[in-house]
Amino acid sequence: MSMQLYDSKAQALRDFVPLEAGQVSMYVCGPTVQSSPHIGHLRSALVYDQLRRWLSYRGLNVTFVRNVTDIDDKILINATGSSEQWWALAYRYELEFTAGYQRLGILAPTYEPRATASITEMQAIIATLIERGHAYAAPDESGDVYFDSASWAAYGALTHQSPGNMEAATDASPRAKRDPRDFALWKGSKAGEPASAAWVSPWGQGRPGWHIECSAMAARYLGDHFDIHGGGLDLRFPHHENELAQSNAAGSDFANYWVHNGLVNVNGQKMSKSLGNSVFAAELLSQARAIVVRYFLGAAHYRSTIDYNDGSLVEAEAALERVESFLDRADRRLAGTRFAGSGVEVVPDDFATAMDDDLAIPQALGVLHDTVRAGNAALDAEDLHAAASARSEVLAMSEVLGINPLSPGWAVATDEPAMVALSALVERLLGDRNLARENRDYAAADRIRDELVAAGITIEDTPSGAHWSFD
Repeated sequence: MSMQLYDSKAQALRDFVPLEAGQVSMYVCGPTVQSSPHIGHLRSALVYDQLRRWLSYRGLNVTFVRNVTDIDDKILINATGSSEQWWALAYRYELEFTAGYQRLGILAPTYEPRATASITEMQAIIATLIERGHAYAAPDESGDVYFDSASWAAYGALTHQSPGNMEAATDASPRAKRDPRDFALWKGSKAGEPASAAWVSPWGQGRPGWHIECSAMAARYLGDHFDIHGGGLDLRFPHHENELAQSNAAGSDFANYWVHNGLVNVNGQKMSKSLGNSVFAAELLSQARAIVVRYFLGAAHYRSTIDYNDGSLVEAEAALERVESFLDRADRRLAGTRFAGSGVEVVPDDFATAMDDDLAIPQALGVLHDTVRAGNAALDAEDLHAAASARSEVLAMSEVLGINPLSPGWAVATDEPAMVALSALVERLLGDRNLARENRDYAAADRIRDELVAAGITIEDTPSGAHWSFD
C-alpha cells in the first residue's frame, strides 16, 4: 500500500509502513470517565474509527486498543460529597461513552482496557525508571514518585519544545520536585481520599499518575513497539509528550507514528466549561439521526478544527439524503432486471487516492457525491449497467466511511415510532391516490399528491408502483 499519514512527531507526511507486514497495531487514548461525553469525544473516536476502517479495507489486520481511564483526580473529586462510590461514577460514565460510540456506528476496540486493571504493569515501568536514574521517590515520605525530566535529554521530542519553554507540570504538588517540569508517576494517598482508590506499592499506598497509565496499557496489549498512537490535539502536551519520554526512558521504542485529530468549536468559539458552551453527546444525538451526526462529525479532514452550529446537522442531513435517495431509486429501478445486485462493491481509484492521502475525507466525499450524480444521470438515461456500477461504488465508499444507509446498524432508525406512524399514513394516502386513479378521479389523485408534496414528501411513480421519500 502507498498510504501517507501526518506524523505529529516528525511534523510531516510519512509513508505508512507497518512494523509487521499485513498487521497494524494502534493505540488511541480513550476517555477519562469523570463526566458525560461531549461532541469532542465523539469526533475523536470517530476519526480513528475511519482510519481503522480504511486500513481494514486495504487488507490489513488491525489490532485496535482504546483505553478507559477509570482512576483519576477528577473522578475522585466528582464523587466527593456524593453517596456514589468513585468507581461506580466512573462506570456509569463509561457506559454513556460506550452508548455514544455504538449509536455512531463506531466499531468496538479489539481490546478496551481499564487503567485499574494494569496497576502492576505501571509499577513495573516506574521501578525500571527509578533503576535507570530517570525517576525518583519524593524525599518527604509522601509516597509520590516523579519522572526526572532533566535526566532525559530527549524530553520535548514530540512537541519540539526546549526545556526552558515548557510549562510546569500541574498534576501534583511541586513540594518535593527537583524540577517544576517533573511529572507524577505515582501519587501517594492523601487524607480524606477513599481507601479503595489506593494500591500497595514499594513507595507506599497510592495510585498511578495519568501519563503512566497509557504507557503501561499500550505496552501490555501492543508490545514495546507498535505502529500508531492516536488522540486529540489537546493531548500532545503534556500527556503524549510525557508518555513518549517515560516509555523511551524505560527502554521502549513505543509508537512509530503519532496521529492527532483536531478539536471542535461551537458557534466559532472554543468549547469549554468556562464558556458554558459544551455540547454533550446525548444532546447532539437527540437533534438528528445518528447516521447524520456521524456524517457531520466525519466530513472534515481529521486534523482540522470543525465548527458546530445550528445549521451543521441540516447540511449533513441534506448531503446524506442525496446518497439515500439515489440508492433507493437505483434499487427500485434495478429490481427485477438482470442488473439487480450486480457490480462489485469496490471503491473508485479517486476515492482510494484521497483516503491514502492522509485520510483526505473531504475529497473522498467529493468522489462519493460525484458518483451519486453520475448514477442518477445513468438512471435518467436508462443506462442500467452504469447505474448498477455507480450503486456498487456508492455502497463500497459509504461502507468504508461508516455511513452506508443500507447497513443493518442504521436500520433501527426506521423502526422509531414516529417513522412507523408516518409510513402508515403516507402509505394509506398513496393507496387512496392509486384507487382514485383507477377510478379515473384524477382531480382527487392530484389533490392527494399535492398534499403530500406540501408536507415535504416526494412521490415518484414507477412501473412497480408509487414510492415516496422526504423532499
